[in-house]
Amino acid sequence: MMAGTRSAPHLIDRLPKARGRLTSDAPLAPVTWFRVGGVAEVLFRPADVEDLQAFLAALPNDIPVTVLGVASNLLVRDGGVRGVVIRLLRGFVDVTVEGTTVIAGAGALDLNVALTARDHGVAGLEFLSGVPGTIGGALRMNAGAYGGEMKDIVESAEMVGRDGARRTMSAAELGFTYRHSAAPEDAIFVGATLRGRAGDHGAIGARIVEIDQAREASQPRSRTGGSTFVNPPGARAWELIDRAGCRGLRLGGAQVSEKHCNFLINTGDATAHDIEALGEEVRRRVFEHSGVALRWEIKRIGEFASAPVTPGVPA
Repeated sequence: MMAGTRSAPHLIDRLPKARGRLTSDAPLAPVTWFRVGGVAEVLFRPADVEDLQAFLAALPNDIPVTVLGVASNLLVRDGGVRGVVIRLLRGFVDVTVEGTTVIAGAGALDLNVALTARDHGVAGLEFLSGVPGTIGGALRMNAGAYGGEMKDIVESAEMVGRDGARRTMSAAELGFTYRHSAAPEDAIFVGATLRGRAGDHGAIGARIVEIDQAREASQPRSRTGGSTFVNPPGARAWELIDRAGCRGLRLGGAQVSEKHCNFLINTGDATAHDIEALGEEVRRRVFEHSGVALRWEIKRIGEFASAPVTPGVPA
């Protein structure tokens, strides 16, 4: 298992030089919404797209690469993440508006994109204010909420491949389906061109306030990872979980939210193992009760620090 202390030689010694910041054995728990998980073997914060391209082009092929946004819908396991973990921060957060077109960096918060569109009288992007993440993550999973999805607003997306090459994919090429895009798995989104429509500032702002109030009323604001499971066809995950008697269910420091039972929460001292094991127990109980095998929406990455979590039902 990967240790949280530096050993010699360390992976960082094999990495190409970069203008951005490279950090060995970087704690990831503080940057995740769950506030759990181990360290990144190396954390890389590229300075800009060109820095990212040069780094990837020179990176040995045997070194794994993982990309993090704000880690809002992510569970990092307790043993940490091997290889290079990339976070797109400064240099990837700009949002500009040209008419009714919004151009956003992959590191831009979805909320900030919605607010910038509002300030320029661009409607159609209000739903992004209810998506707790970044544009890069939203592209990867065709994020949606409150009546909108990325597929409704994306014109094109720009990405960098594992080889450092930069390319643009149209909305059609991205092949958006429910909580999924057909972009190459090793591609790193760096920006997107989004289309809106002319709208009234007041009406746009009122819709954003309405979405915020709806989130406040229905979702926990504690240490959580957002929606845990994908809604199955013709059903809602939270209802299946509730009917299986899982509302408030606890395992170690992890709990199924009393407020919205498709949310798992860290009550204060949970481990990533507690949270994942609780999720699998929920899947098992739902399957026994309804015959539906829930599919994880939260992405789980990294190494187990101890025994792996046993799946509750087949994936």
